[in-house]
Amino acid sequence: MKQYKKVVLAYSGGLDTSVIIPWLKENYGCEVIAVSGNVGQGTELDGLEEKALATGASKLYIEDLNKTFVEDYIWPCLKAGAKYEEYLLGTSFARPAIAKRIVEIAKAEGADAICHGCTGKGNDQVRFELTIKAFAPEMDIIAPWRTWEFKSREDEIEYAEAHNIPLKITRETNYSKDKNLWHLSHEGLDLENPENEPQYDKILEMGVTPEKAPDEPTYITISFEKGIPTKLNGEAIDGVTMIEKLNEIGGKNGVGILDIVENRLVGMKSRGVYETPGGTILYKAHALLESICLDKETMHFKAIVAQRMAETVYNGQWFTPLMEALKAFVDETQKTVTGDVKLKLYKGNIVPAGLFSDYSLYDDVTASFGEDEDYNQADSAGFINLYGLPIKIKAMLDSRRENK
Repeated sequence: MKQYKKVVLAYSGGLDTSVIIPWLKENYGCEVIAVSGNVGQGTELDGLEEKALATGASKLYIEDLNKTFVEDYIWPCLKAGAKYEEYLLGTSFARPAIAKRIVEIAKAEGADAICHGCTGKGNDQVRFELTIKAFAPEMDIIAPWRTWEFKSREDEIEYAEAHNIPLKITRETNYSKDKNLWHLSHEGLDLENPENEPQYDKILEMGVTPEKAPDEPTYITISFEKGIPTKLNGEAIDGVTMIEKLNEIGGKNGVGILDIVENRLVGMKSRGVYETPGGTILYKAHALLESICLDKETMHFKAIVAQRMAETVYNGQWFTPLMEALKAFVDETQKTVTGDVKLKLYKGNIVPAGLFSDYSLYDDVTASFGEDEDYNQADSAGFINLYGLPIKIKAMLDSRRENK
């Protein structure tokens, strides 16, 4: 193996990165500097420095990225309405935020290489490495899962036990999880078989199932300015607080639980359960507001852009010219997406309860079934004749050909 003097490790304190610190020192004889990006993991960060140092790291950086995570990564995707196969991109847009900061620290520390604990089967390896290439194309990258002797998470647990590395999991609770401010994902164990219903009582952390939600609905009002949520129930709050509050409200009402089999970038299908209570509420509210603030042609074309942006983010291409162009288009569409959305949350459902915007394109006079001066119903006959002309001509010509 090529030898390095100093390696910066993307460190979460989970199974993979806990094992990687001593493994790097054993195989490369290098100094290991751990970096953890705080994007809302909460208690997962407790005791992280003590653990990193005890397992061989020379130091640990814990970088507070919550504000930039929300404003520079979550909001652009929310404004776009970007979803990848109904997945709200919780891990996808957290990775470039973390990786960008890791590159900055690696440069400041004079590191020879950056290491990550992503598996060779997953999407995160691409997201981390494309970000590193964008900001430090000369930097070497170490990906132990592609080279080391371990073949499974069980092998890692055995190594950790042999090296007295403390773990928060057991073989029975060995789900692969990713938690941040936006979501919590669950993969592995019984979830690997799509025939199995998830053991929700065992895995859910951000909320409850709809069956356990209150029997009375919860009403909320979210105010947006140019596509960005700025107020909750009339109170102006920052983006981080907005998501935290909506996570709590949505979780209590059984909102935002998603069980899907998705198509990974590397070619395989993967089954995962996602908890995204606050994000699910925000996506729904934003889409409802757009329904009255955007014209038909813009809405329909924006749906195409949203799909392309979701694929771009999911595939780790955040720092690309295409992504900048997509964000610019979305920002242009959001100039009039300002107003209030009232929602009713009830046992996993998000029900529209009222929309208001000074930029609304909905005219109740024109849309009414009653008489008005804007719309002459007799005009529709000529419109239909012209609109249906290709259909009529084809039918006539088909009939003539059949009769010959």
